[in-house]
Amino acid sequence: MSPVLDVVTPRAMVVLQDRPLVALSPWLVEAMAEASGSGRTLQIVTPPSTRLSMPLRVSGPAMQWVVRDGEAYYEGLTGRPLRWDGTGFAPVPDARDYAPGFVTRPSGPIGAQLTLTYRARHTRHSVLGGQVERLIALLTGRPPAGWGDAEPVAHTWRRPELTSYVREAGDAPVRLIVVGAGGGRTAIATVEFSQGGTAEVTTLTVGHPPADPPASAHLPALVEALVGEHPVASLLAQLSPGRPDVTYEPRWMGTPAPVGMAVAGERTGPAGVPARPAGPPQAPMTWFELGDGRSAEGWQRHRELLSHLTTS
Repeated sequence: MSPVLDVVTPRAMVVLQDRPLVALSPWLVEAMAEASGSGRTLQIVTPPSTRLSMPLRVSGPAMQWVVRDGEAYYEGLTGRPLRWDGTGFAPVPDARDYAPGFVTRPSGPIGAQLTLTYRARHTRHSVLGGQVERLIALLTGRPPAGWGDAEPVAHTWRRPELTSYVREAGDAPVRLIVVGAGGGRTAIATVEFSQGGTAEVTTLTVGHPPADPPASAHLPALVEALVGEHPVASLLAQLSPGRPDVTYEPRWMGTPAPVGMAVAGERTGPAGVPARPAGPPQAPMTWFELGDGRSAEGWQRHRELLSHLTTS
C-alpha cells in the first residue's frame, strides 16, 4: 500500500494535497494504477486555490478531484457538490446547483486552448513521435522539449529513445506525456500507444494568451503540413476557454466546442457540413467544418458527421 495515502476505504483511496499545482507525479501514477486494480477511485482533495496539470486532469475515471471549500466539498471538474459518506466522497443527493466556489471568478488570465486529438497507425519499424513533434513545432515554433511517463517529464526529446521505450513494452499499452513551449504558447500532449506501438491516439492542447487567439481558419493548412510528412487517420480540433499555461482551476470556464475534423481520404459529408481537401496527393485528407469553436451546436454536426462516415 502506498505510504502517501491519507485514507483508504473499500471504495476510495484519498490523498490530501495542499499545494498550488498538482501534477501527474510518479507516485500518483502508481496510486491510480493501484486504485484501478482494486476497483477504487483515487480521490485527490485540494483547496480551491489548487490547479491540476492537463495530464492529471485527463488521467481517466480512476481519479476524482475533490475541492475542500470551507466546510463544504465539490468536484473540481464539474462543480457538483460532494459529501463524505464514510466510504468516500459522493454527490450530495438533493443538490441542484453548482457549488458556490465553482462559479467564482478564475484567479488567472483566461485565454483559449486549442485541442487536437488524432489517431495514427504505424509499422513495427516506424520511428514514433513524428506527428506530435510536427504539430508542436507548427503551433509553437519549436520542437518538443521532452517526454516521459509522469511529471515533470524525465527525458529530453529524442524520437528514437521514445520509440525504444514503447517497443520494450511489447503489446502492453503505453501512455506518455510530451511537453513543449514557444512563441508565448505552452503545449502538452498525452500520447497513448497500443498494439506494440502500431496504434496511436494523441491529445495535444496548446494554450494561447488572450492577445494571441488560435488561428482557426489556418487549421486545414496545418493538417496539410502535418500529413505531408506524418499521416494520420483522423484529427478533431476543438477550442475551449482556459488558462494559457494549460493548467486547470476548479471553476467554471466554459465548455469546449469543435472547429473541424479531418478524415483520411477524399470523402463527402452530410448536408450542412462543408468539406474541403486538406492533404497532399500522396496523403489525401478531407476537412469538415463543424463550427467556430464557441457554439455547442458544433457537437450536433460532429455526431451527424460520424454517423454519415460510418454508414457511407
